[in-house]
Amino acid sequence: MTKLHRPLAGLLLCTTALMAPGLVHAQTAAAQTGAPPAGAEVEEIVVRGKYIPEVMRETSEVASIVTPEDLVRQGDDTAAQALTRLAGLSVVSGRFVYVRGLGERYSSALLNGSPLPSPEPLQRVVPLDLFPSNVLAGVNVQKTYSPNLPGEFGGGLIDLRTIDIPEESFIALGVSAGMNDETSLKQGFTYYGGDSDWTGVDDGTRELPQAVRQAIETGKRIDSSNFSPEQLTVIGRSFQNANINLLQSTNDVPFNGSFDISGGTSWTFDWGNLGFVAVGGYDSSWQTRRAIQQEGVVSLEGLAVLEDLQSNSTQNDIVINGLTSVALELDNHTFKWTNFYVRNVTKEARSVEGESSRASNYIRDDFTAWYQRELIDTQLTGQHRFGDLEIDWRGSYARTERDVPYERQVRYRRVDGTYLHNPQADANFIRFSELEDKASGFGVDLRYRLENPLIADFTVSAGYAWYDNERFSDSRVFRFTMNSTPSIAFQMQRVDFLYSDFNIGPDGLILREVTGSEGAAAYEASLTTHGIYLQGEGEILPAVRATFGARYESADQSVQAIDLFNPNADLAGRQLENEYLLPAATITWNFAENQQLRFGASKTIARPQFREQAPQLYLDPESDRTFIGNPFLVDSELINLDARYERYFDRGQFATLGVFYKDIDRPIESVVNESGSGLQQSFLNAPKATLYGFEAEFKKFFEPELNLGWIDGVRFLVAANYTYTKAEVKVGSGDVVFPITNNGNPAPAENFVIDGSPLQGQSEHLGNVQLGLESADGATQATLLANYASERITARGQAGAPDFVQDPGVLLDFTFRQRFAVWNQEFTFGFEARNLLGEEFDEHQERGGDEIRLNNYEIGRSFSVSLSTRF
Repeated sequence: MTKLHRPLAGLLLCTTALMAPGLVHAQTAAAQTGAPPAGAEVEEIVVRGKYIPEVMRETSEVASIVTPEDLVRQGDDTAAQALTRLAGLSVVSGRFVYVRGLGERYSSALLNGSPLPSPEPLQRVVPLDLFPSNVLAGVNVQKTYSPNLPGEFGGGLIDLRTIDIPEESFIALGVSAGMNDETSLKQGFTYYGGDSDWTGVDDGTRELPQAVRQAIETGKRIDSSNFSPEQLTVIGRSFQNANINLLQSTNDVPFNGSFDISGGTSWTFDWGNLGFVAVGGYDSSWQTRRAIQQEGVVSLEGLAVLEDLQSNSTQNDIVINGLTSVALELDNHTFKWTNFYVRNVTKEARSVEGESSRASNYIRDDFTAWYQRELIDTQLTGQHRFGDLEIDWRGSYARTERDVPYERQVRYRRVDGTYLHNPQADANFIRFSELEDKASGFGVDLRYRLENPLIADFTVSAGYAWYDNERFSDSRVFRFTMNSTPSIAFQMQRVDFLYSDFNIGPDGLILREVTGSEGAAAYEASLTTHGIYLQGEGEILPAVRATFGARYESADQSVQAIDLFNPNADLAGRQLENEYLLPAATITWNFAENQQLRFGASKTIARPQFREQAPQLYLDPESDRTFIGNPFLVDSELINLDARYERYFDRGQFATLGVFYKDIDRPIESVVNESGSGLQQSFLNAPKATLYGFEAEFKKFFEPELNLGWIDGVRFLVAANYTYTKAEVKVGSGDVVFPITNNGNPAPAENFVIDGSPLQGQSEHLGNVQLGLESADGATQATLLANYASERITARGQAGAPDFVQDPGVLLDFTFRQRFAVWNQEFTFGFEARNLLGEEFDEHQERGGDEIRLNNYEIGRSFSVSLSTRF
């Protein structure tokens, strides 16, 4: 009996068998058992092709991989940037990954196999810009579903893998400095804040004042109906003034800079190995945006400008990160404890001015803000081998926080060339908002190699996973008003003089809390899932392997609005209790040497994210747009079909061609609504959507012998991928949706979603090209990288209006690495140039030849140099 096996890990256990397929395996078996009796049937295993240690090949699913070598070559600072180089992946807002045109809600992110909470109000999926590349050993993107994964799987699953314990002790140091030609040493805005702002840690300046805290603890709204004029005066004067309110112009926005340090060691004992690794880093970067921000309305067959504003903002992004990992390796048992911390702070100063039809004036809005995101994650994992039985387990706890203290806005009107601020009539607010998201998880997986006469190399897997996610978010908003119209001289005062203690009192500025005036002031949410699965993998036919199984998953998700002033109030809430059976199967046919075909089919789900269900207002600083959730959202269900051809040349070198199809029932889409203060973005379930396309990928090194001196011995990298995706929303004449503007009552779907329009976030064309060279010893490395994404919808337009569209364009980057030695110490010099073509950010609406420039600004070209060493 002859059996043909593809060259996967389960078949490549013996190195000699890999070097001489089939024969050596038979010889090894004979040596162990003796010569077989005459006439006995001998099982012969034939392995096609040479052994190529390729993770993408050895996995049973369709996947794409970012290797450690890729991270070095590409020079990307974060996981989000690195993933844009893979086929079918794009990044929105520099943080959220879209896989095959499906938004972040259709993808999951894991850290070492464990789920993570998110500090983002609008997303339950963690933003991947939080993960610096210096803590990563690689990233796996699985594009076909397998039952051992959580059921929330649409576009794919992204598993971030942190660095491993080293075999040899080391200490590594690195520094970098950079600039942007639209920002560095150019005009920008800032505000003082606190003395320690440059560290990313507030020195207490932005703490909620004690007087305000004590007033909040009474449970009453802070206004004249609950507090005396004298009390309101004390509370009002307790707020920070000049160091928060006063927007300042500067002509020398600083350069960017970063520093990182890492180290590790291991010890070998008679009973096993013990290892430790630690990483720490600090990064400070600046960006100035001079944007055109317009709003439009439908006018006859075209569009008319309603708001025509110029926005000038400068933000300082500060990232502090740290990772520690301890590993204990015994004979057949491994334990690993990993701790990860990241703090990401954005300090922003912004001024927006222009003609406003809503305000019937030429206005100027000044903003100052401090957005603080923090993630703490701890994980404990174990791997155990008992002969043919393998047991892996993992436990994790993670907490994220988003704290936005002193989010400040002051509006001015321009009258006869002079800017005036009337607190009685003009917008002004001070907002304090907090979000805490906690996630706990535990899982165990068992794998057993089951000898049987029907399926060769058959492994049965089973497991259980529990996940609990809790979130609490609240927002307090205050403003100052007056009982009478102030004088022109009063309105002309500089903002820190106008809001000084002298002017706060019963006859002047009066504090009033406006928390909850639009939407809920707070909400709490939770998601608890339990999942069990059973899966089998083995060779069902010669050279054909199959992975098949199913997952049963139950989930209880709830979002409840909270009235901060009446805890017993019955506000809008939503609870979703669902149970799903999610089957999946993948077949791999190793039909020729180093070539294989994969086929996959599965059913998965996508749940509404907490913020999408919570009826609470939220201002997104990235888009300057206000969001409000819809408590009437429900789960989406997906049917996924995949096929891919794979050809492997050598380690890290391959060519693939794949096709995919997805049918989505009740996809969640974003819509734009009119409100009294402007446009609001909300969410609804569209009736149906389909998505299909193909992707091709090629990566190979060439080593030509041209007899041209230094070129000989240099190997050249050629890598490219292209993804075509067609995604359409399907709307029939009788279909209905449940928008928040209709208070949960059905409304005709065609009033909100256009039949045949693309899914949000989906670019029809995605492409990447990498051209590089490196010396034989790896000392010199240079790479040119290009990334292209075609237009994609960012939001549905209000009724009758065209959709909001972003055009990412082409981003061209260049990276260079050179290793050299000074006094017998090895260093690496790096140079990076980003956005060499000067692509701009472009979000717009178009209709009848008219264009509304929703948000347009120059990104600028960025350049940086770095120096690193390893001891």
